[in-house]
Amino acid sequence: MARFIITTKHVKNTNGIRIEPGMSVQVVTQSMSNPVTTNGGQVVIDAFMRIYGIDIKKAGCLNMVELEVEQF
Repeated sequence: MARFIITTKHVKNTNGIRIEPGMSVQVVTQSMSNPVTTNGGQVVIDAFMRIYGIDIKKAGCLNMVELEVEQF
């Protein structure tokens, strides 16, 4: 199992969703691969919805330009 912390890098206001830099979530996955690019980023989408109540994909932020991924 791998633990990742995903953090937003930029301010973004798209589709009525505001993203601030520094918003972060933790996810635990079975694989060691990047959770943003694995399975359409569903674990990351779910984590942001659970913690902040926002759809990170609808905001257009589900990519490596907008998100920083750290593995622990």
